[in-house]
Amino acid sequence: MTDPATIEPTSNHYTSSRLRLHYLDWGNDGAPIVLLVHGGRDHARSWDWVAEALRHDYHVICPDLRGHGDSEWSADGAYIAPYHVIDLAELIEHLGGGPVLIVAHSAGAVVSLRYAGLFPDKVRKLAAIEGIGLSSETDPEKLADQFGKFVSGRLAAVRREPRAYATVADAAERMKAENKHLDDAHVLHLTRHGLRQNPDGSFGWKFDKLTRPLYPIDATDETLRALWRRIECPVWLVHGADSWAQHPDAQGRSAEFRDVRVTSFADAGHWVHHDRLDDFVAELKGFLA
Repeated sequence: MTDPATIEPTSNHYTSSRLRLHYLDWGNDGAPIVLLVHGGRDHARSWDWVAEALRHDYHVICPDLRGHGDSEWSADGAYIAPYHVIDLAELIEHLGGGPVLIVAHSAGAVVSLRYAGLFPDKVRKLAAIEGIGLSSETDPEKLADQFGKFVSGRLAAVRREPRAYATVADAAERMKAENKHLDDAHVLHLTRHGLRQNPDGSFGWKFDKLTRPLYPIDATDETLRALWRRIECPVWLVHGADSWAQHPDAQGRSAEFRDVRVTSFADAGHWVHHDRLDDFVAELKGFLA
């Protein structure tokens, strides 16, 4: 596979909810549009290897979610799923209104599945990597505790100075610790594009520290299942066998989709598209075709 570092997509912007949001365009106008939507604390360049594999057959678009990559940060730290769904809707309208193909990871997949349920005519096919989510908490006392932890965590995050790294290599070590499946070349590429340099010469991550902690109150399982049942396009639910995330079949969740296939990749963690790149791309091409 061609090294994506030798191929540079164009940098573009659009506006959503008064934020200037960024996306990469890998070219091939007129071909079917594929959106590659990253997860939390990630960025559009995390898709470079997948984009290179698809760009000759598709018009590949990779957005940076609000508060991530080269998109603006929300002034009040509004990073809950509904805002991301609005941003995705604005991007698809900006690109011509769809329908589009979507490949999404983790939080990006959570958002994309909700979008497809709200706008089923806008999505032709959807591959969701590790994005079916965890069961939501319903016990009032536990929810109250989670809400308290969110407020205290947000207050602490506001007061905490962002972590700085003396060198790119130091930051790469931190990323390596997050995903031990990654080889050094992947780690360096992802780290280099995930950093910005501070005025003092040190480096910090591009994502807004207020993307953590996560807001504790989300759509209920019943609401999510209702949204999934509204999705009309084929859905591929991708799971990493070594991941912390639930298998899509757990609690009958995958059964809510009208047209679904489920794949659990062995020797893969949460980032299946990195950990099993070649195998993932081969199956993805078959799914999208």
